Amino acid sequence: MRRNLDPSVTTSGETTGAECPYCESTDTVREHPKGPSLCRSMHYCNSCEQPFEKFE
Repeated sequence: MRRNLDPSVTTSGETTGAECPYCESTDTVREHPKGPSLCRSMHYCNSCEQPFEKFE
């Protein structure tokens, strides 16, 4: 099942996926450009289906 991205944000910039901290896959999507603080962004791993934060 593919998750839908939040349509209210644009996620331009990075073209390569962030590395998932759970399974180390790079088959990830950036769901939201900002996380709980300005230095974190929210991502989702398509391989293990886990959301995670990436520190910028």
